[in-house]
Amino acid sequence: MRISAAQRTENENRIRAAMDRLLRGEMPPGGKCDIKTLANEAAVDRTAFYGTRPYARLRVEFERRVQALQDAGEIPDPREAQITRLKAEITKLRERLAQSEQTIEELTDFRGQALARLAAQHEEIIRLREAVVGTTQVSHLPPPRTTVIGTCS
Repeated sequence: MRISAAQRTENENRIRAAMDRLLRGEMPPGGKCDIKTLANEAAVDRTAFYGTRPYARLRVEFERRVQALQDAGEIPDPREAQITRLKAEITKLRERLAQSEQTIEELTDFRGQALARLAAQHEEIIRLREAVVGTTQVSHLPPPRTTVIGTCS
């Protein structure tokens, strides 16, 4: 069914208004920053955006504007922005986990080495004590004298 020039202009205005809303990040519930949502928001058949259909140039313009925003570091779709943020956070957390695992491994090795050194030192102390037992030339001092302090009368 053919549409009049006035209807086409009205549709284009609705499409451009919907395009601006989507590019500002105003997504409808369950919508994304894509052609399907654009068509739904503008109340236009989605197939009118493809091939040689009347609004194919608007689809190209919309995709170009979305790409320009993405190139500038802005993501109009809040869900896409959240996905990007969460992926970056996951990467950061994986790096922290790997660092923590490496630290734990190093500390476990250090603990093992420290325990081995302590055990060796303990064995050395026991060996030295046993070696000294038979060769002691230590003389014991007499116990100290206890002096009674007299009372003055």
